[in-house]
Amino acid sequence: MIRMVVFDMAGTTVDEDNVVYKTLRTAINQAGYNFSLDEVLAQGAGKEKRQAIKSILQVYTGTEDDSLTDSIYANFIAQLADAYAALNVLPQPNATDLFGALSEKNILVVLNTGYNRKTAQSLVAKLGWEEGVEFDLLVTADDVDKNRPNPDMIWFAMKHFGITDGREVAKVGDSIIDIEEGRNAGCLLNVGITTGAHTLQQLQSANPEGIIDNLLELLPLVDAVK
Repeated sequence: MIRMVVFDMAGTTVDEDNVVYKTLRTAINQAGYNFSLDEVLAQGAGKEKRQAIKSILQVYTGTEDDSLTDSIYANFIAQLADAYAALNVLPQPNATDLFGALSEKNILVVLNTGYNRKTAQSLVAKLGWEEGVEFDLLVTADDVDKNRPNPDMIWFAMKHFGITDGREVAKVGDSIIDIEEGRNAGCLLNVGITTGAHTLQQLQSANPEGIIDNLLELLPLVDAVK
């Protein structure tokens, strides 16, 4: 049975109108490029944001320049702080209802993200969510050595709660890399959701155990696991 569900944040449980990837696109393009938002999402969605910049530049231009990446990242972080200060962040539809339903089933709710801890905590604060109330643990890119698609963030959460079998864990996210992360962690149930970065067709390419359009659709998938 499922004892813990690990949820991505932006696009999955948090509705921030893609402000992170819009800001990332702006920061990269200010370095002399002209990428579309779709291109940024295709290669950057779900990744730790410095790694997202590296991937975008490498895939589309063949560029591998750490100093350029660091410069773009610094610009991105500065702009993101300003963007978040003015942003009205909302939960994705039914997020808190789902968290409550899972809690009633004694299933742990974990948030994980490719953001750094400062950014992730600012999102949580804007939502009015508290660790130990709406959710049980927040794991960020700052908490592990290797980020998605490596399984370290999920393993971090499993270790925290004394879970040793990935077959007792589900992962839910809006990007291919979320699904890959869950599979690499040995999660029994890896579910894509169509509310964020990647389309239905993109999510299908990762062969998840399920794809949902609304968070409450996760409940029957969890209940079906015996």
